[in-house]
Amino acid sequence: MKIQPVILCGGSGTRLWPASRTKYPKQFMLLGNGSNLFKETLNRTNALTDTEDPIVVSNDAYRFYASAAMHEEDKTGSIILEPVSRNTAPAIALAAFAALEKHDNLLLVLPSDHRFAHPEKFCAAVEQARRAAESGMLVTFGIEPSCPETGYGYIKRGSEISAGVFEVNRFLEKPSEDKAKAMIAEGGHYWNSGIFFFKASTYLEELKRFAPSIWQTVREAWGQRRTDLSFIRPGTAFCQSPSDSIDYAVMEHTTKAAVVPVDCGWSDLGSWEAFYEVSPKDAYGNACEGDVIVENSSNCYLRSSGRLIAALDVHDLAVVETRDAILITDRRKSQDVKQVVEKLKLEKRPESDIHLKVYRPWGSYETLVLSDRFQVKRIVVDPGEENSLQLHYHRAEHWIVVSGTAEVTIGDNTRLLTENESVYIPLGMKHRIKNPGTIPLVFIEVQSGSYLGEDDIVRLQDDYGRAGETKA
Repeated sequence: MKIQPVILCGGSGTRLWPASRTKYPKQFMLLGNGSNLFKETLNRTNALTDTEDPIVVSNDAYRFYASAAMHEEDKTGSIILEPVSRNTAPAIALAAFAALEKHDNLLLVLPSDHRFAHPEKFCAAVEQARRAAESGMLVTFGIEPSCPETGYGYIKRGSEISAGVFEVNRFLEKPSEDKAKAMIAEGGHYWNSGIFFFKASTYLEELKRFAPSIWQTVREAWGQRRTDLSFIRPGTAFCQSPSDSIDYAVMEHTTKAAVVPVDCGWSDLGSWEAFYEVSPKDAYGNACEGDVIVENSSNCYLRSSGRLIAALDVHDLAVVETRDAILITDRRKSQDVKQVVEKLKLEKRPESDIHLKVYRPWGSYETLVLSDRFQVKRIVVDPGEENSLQLHYHRAEHWIVVSGTAEVTIGDNTRLLTENESVYIPLGMKHRIKNPGTIPLVFIEVQSGSYLGEDDIVRLQDDYGRAGETKA
């Protein structure tokens, strides 16, 4: 029986602001090694034997981030797009119905935003749990606690089923610090990792038994599915599903729950404090990433994405810089950053929602300068790709090619531009740019006009099925 990785790729993008945003959650943030958590999750099962291509369950906002990462990591698989977020129980049900289209494989359900210091130990735990999962158990993985953490749920183990596999005695909510200390002193308690391992059919049987409304609506939505480019879109019946986690919907009720303890250096990296804990530090306890200078400072987390951070005579701070925002907070209270995000949302500020760099199916764009009547973008078009044929009512554009070759359509005329050549697109003129070459096309776009919003786009033709959208 093969292992079918299932990667849950949702999230709200609030806990690690300003590096993460609503439309750019933490699993896509660049890490110090140039990778991201989503890519690490894609590669987490490489050491396992007999695996299928992954099934990714995500949403519309993240679809191009996920597909681009899979392409970069040379991974093939399915991407299922939830019409709305309904928590983990319905999301896993979608993956289970998808898997059963081919085989009743073992689903290894992985959140896309966790980090493992020792992934080889996790793979060994999966192999240890394989027989229990094949026999019809619903296996979860309990993390050996390293401290009395109050931010995680816990699992208490019961009797041993087989070597290293235990019955679940009960699941426990996030405890107080005193309760967490008592559980660790008692032993047999583990952090709830949110990682699961079971047959697709077993999960659906238990879901039907304990949460029949979820099973029914997801089954109906899967039957209504359609294909959009390389994405699978379940039907609107999914919107009627109750929103519930797998823990509440199934695991706390089933008699088939089992837990496998594992000590693999796991972290859900849910705060800048968690990033500080797993980062290398200098002799004074400072964790620095990017362009950072430190003088007479200690125990700080300092992260620059571009601009210089100079820290002088400060202690126990988290400072996170992006092109459009800077966070400065007591490092140990960094989990409260969501309060800032809520205020940004109330003020309808774009910094809560998107980054200045945005990915699209044809490539990406990054805002370099933004003012009242003009803005400047750096745009990258992947080889063989093109944006939509479009026009704007309120702005004109200048394009300057930096590298690569551009096939530019303006009105009824098409021409080639190479490095250092430019072109002007008048207001109201239909236009399109294509990369006919084999290397990325990079150009600078200067927009000028009375209104520069992304909703000033009228699509006349699009290869990516986005006729109803209002983004480039």
